[in-house]
Amino acid sequence: MTTETNPYVLTDDIYADIESVGPVGWVEMPDGLRAVMVTDYAAIKEIGTHPDVSRDAAAHWPDLRAGNVPADSLVVPWVTNAGPFSAYGAEHRRLKKLMTPAFTQRQIDKLEPMIDEIVAGALAKIAPSGPHDRSQVEPLDLRAEFCFPVPIRTIGAVLGVDVDDEQDLFPVIRAGADALFDTSISREELGAAFIGLLGAIDELIARKRARPDDSLTSALIQANQDGDTYTAAEIAEVVRILIVAGYETTVNLLDQCIFLLLTHPQHLAAVLAEDPSTDAAEKAWEAIIDEALRHSSPANVVPMRFAIKDIVIAGFDIPAGTPLLVSFAGAGRDPKVHEAPDVFDPTRIKKDHLGFGYGPHRCPGAAMAIAEAKLALPALFSRYRLTLVEDPAEIPANDGIITNGHARLLVTLEPND
Repeated sequence: MTTETNPYVLTDDIYADIESVGPVGWVEMPDGLRAVMVTDYAAIKEIGTHPDVSRDAAAHWPDLRAGNVPADSLVVPWVTNAGPFSAYGAEHRRLKKLMTPAFTQRQIDKLEPMIDEIVAGALAKIAPSGPHDRSQVEPLDLRAEFCFPVPIRTIGAVLGVDVDDEQDLFPVIRAGADALFDTSISREELGAAFIGLLGAIDELIARKRARPDDSLTSALIQANQDGDTYTAAEIAEVVRILIVAGYETTVNLLDQCIFLLLTHPQHLAAVLAEDPSTDAAEKAWEAIIDEALRHSSPANVVPMRFAIKDIVIAGFDIPAGTPLLVSFAGAGRDPKVHEAPDVFDPTRIKKDHLGFGYGPHRCPGAAMAIAEAKLALPALFSRYRLTLVEDPAEIPANDGIITNGHARLLVTLEPND
């Protein structure tokens, strides 16, 4: 068992870390900060609703208040000025209540034509280049050329950003979002990208104040629940979190679904055998997405939570003020919950996962991420036959401990017509 004085040092190998830490244990993050990591499914659900666990670092992380957390730590952008992402108690309920109307299933359904258009554009861009080309013989990085463009263009369009203007806000927003998930970059690079992201968000909000439209940014500016509205700072914080939460995790969801289907061709063949216009096909794709969320959670650990008082989780004593990392990837592989947890099987009955978190802080954009996957995956596989170029066991993971995806997905492709 790890101790506070002998923590397990986290690596980029998420599942090796999960196995080494066990259900609960002390860990050291890449920047040297120490925390208690929890991988147990039931314990993570308990933490998600525990009254003595908070995400509010300013109020409940003594080391941050004492100045003991380096300003360039990889977790700082995640725990400061994060609006509903980090608020606690009544303040969190207030902030979330104001944004909830924008994320109803009815509102997400309205986005489907736009997402369809974005998916179609991404598919067209990866098409073989010449009229006589029947296949893409040079390896194509599907993560970079398809999994990335669909979510970032979707969240950009939802917020009212001109995603086609490469000289305006969109490139800065994307660069800032990328940096927050890349724990391999220097602290100087992270700081510069983060400042750029905040500046782009301020400019976006100023534009929507001057010219309101039907974007989500305008909706947040106009949000009013019983006379309560967002402050200017709160609007900026919410937009930032929506960019972050609506981007990299959806990239990894698409990445993992594609990888798992290409490495389990029997399940790909089964879903493609369904008539795409039927409910059976829709349910089959939903089962694949749910199983991917369980088997290979797109988010591993999202910094951070804090024990307000001394608490006991899964028999493990956690002192007040201790930072907590909950591993959603670990929850999906918990053998106490899932039979043969390491096996990808969309036909399994119980696919319970915590891929979007649990409790009051469950990701509000979960329905949008699922909508993107439900539209992007059938479109991709119905249009192209894909073949992985590399041995699946040799494909490296993406950098860092926060998200769970691949560094690349090199494929060749051939049209299905």
